[in-house]
Amino acid sequence: MQGKSGKQPATITPPLASHCGGLARFGGLFSYNTMKILIACEFSGKVRDAFSAQGHAVMSCDLLPTERPGWHYQGDVRDVLNDGWDLMVCHPPCTHLAVSGARHFAAKQASGVQQEALDFVQTLLDAPIEKIALENPISIISSRIRKPDQIIQPWMFGHGETKATCLWLKGLPPLLPTDIVDGRKPRIHMMPPGPDRWKLRSETFQGVADAMAAQWGVPELEFELA
Repeated sequence: MQGKSGKQPATITPPLASHCGGLARFGGLFSYNTMKILIACEFSGKVRDAFSAQGHAVMSCDLLPTERPGWHYQGDVRDVLNDGWDLMVCHPPCTHLAVSGARHFAAKQASGVQQEALDFVQTLLDAPIEKIALENPISIISSRIRKPDQIIQPWMFGHGETKATCLWLKGLPPLLPTDIVDGRKPRIHMMPPGPDRWKLRSETFQGVADAMAAQWGVPELEFELA
């Protein structure tokens, strides 16, 4: 999720050597078809690192600094949308969009912040990138822009709890469950108030991140004639 801090000068954290495996072309008969991937509105590095482990060149972007070492652009994602990405996975802020906060919608509509949030979502969906996945909880994106292509739960990916997550997809197939487990407790919803509650609620489950990388970012081997 895009951090809650205000506008600030952009900074770039370079990728670690371990995150650049896909950039190197292998000799011999085969080589990796590396994808250039943008993980928008992410500071945790979870999704970025899951795709990096598949051998791709992956950069995360957020107003906040990355919590894990890796290639990260600290700034407005709109600065880098036109940089020739093959795939973007984006997690736009849900604060003004999620139906869980519907009691505040009148004030958010009057102030214009809700429309601003919707405009940001539309900008991401309209980015000149062939493959896009945008995730958000149950929100007014469904009624104001379009319905999601898929709704997933963490218990489909090895985490025994509930948190309905909508996916709007472009050029990508729906995610297939990887590890259906017991447990339907709404842990995230039941979190007590605290300064980091918004941050913890926004992070992608590791099982979901791994599924995204495995199903949407598997490097394709290309045969090269000697």
